[in-house]
Amino acid sequence: MTKKQAIQLFEEQKVRTIWDDEQEKWYFSIVDVCGVLTESKDPTAYWRKLKQRLKAEGNETVTNCHALKLRAADGKMRLTDVADTEQLFRLIQSIPSPKAEPFKLWMAHVASQRLDQMQDPELSIDQAIIDYKRLGYSDAWINQRIKSIEVRKELTDKWKRTGVKEGLLPKFPSSVIPKSITLRHKWPKRVVV
Repeated sequence: MTKKQAIQLFEEQKVRTIWDDEQEKWYFSIVDVCGVLTESKDPTAYWRKLKQRLKAEGNETVTNCHALKLRAADGKMRLTDVADTEQLFRLIQSIPSPKAEPFKLWMAHVASQRLDQMQDPELSIDQAIIDYKRLGYSDAWINQRIKSIEVRKELTDKWKRTGVKEGLLPKFPSSVIPKSITLRHKWPKRVVV
């Protein structure tokens, strides 16, 4: 199962998310969502109380939520209650907050972007370029990064074609791929708009 963690922003507040390739779903940190919607000083305690109340009411959404490891504020990977989009919509209905409707629209936007990227993978590349720029990387660094990903993909594809089994492929960073591999290619100049 491939999972990709990401920080999404809603009104300048962080919401930890994770994409599950097998399920093809985004999972959102429930505590982060509670913090955004309620502006509680202790969103973990708010979620704990809400969970107790919903369980007492027989709400199955709480029962179906599960925990995944997400990076906590201290940098460590910790089990965190998460919900997919459908579950989160149901939980949001239980949180009295004027921010609920804009949050639902934001969630729909996040899900729509990912579905668009699945239909047109070039959008993922465009989003990666935007994210790298936002993080302060130069155009030259971004172009080199994209080239190194392409070279690594070509190399691993060649290994697979020659019969090297998945678990036997060498694991090393792209920085150690021999320069001779990258120098054989005439790379077109990429114009970043």
